[in-house]
Amino acid sequence: MVAERITIEPGKRSGQPCIRGLRITVWDVLGWLAAGKTEDEILDDYPEIEKDDFKAVFDYAARLGRRVAL
Repeated sequence: MVAERITIEPGKRSGQPCIRGLRITVWDVLGWLAAGKTEDEILDDYPEIEKDDFKAVFDYAARLGRRVAL
């Protein structure tokens, strides 16, 4: 699911992971949630985001967090 919903394009948002080719990054969504916004509030503010995008954001962040830097 992540590969379908999270895209990385070198020329878009400096190559950061974005939702479905939009200019909304994984980090934008996580930051809004950390600031106290609910998923429904984000969906109201950004109608181009879909409910399933949240699952992809969480999965992407979880996978990235599991990486071990050596």
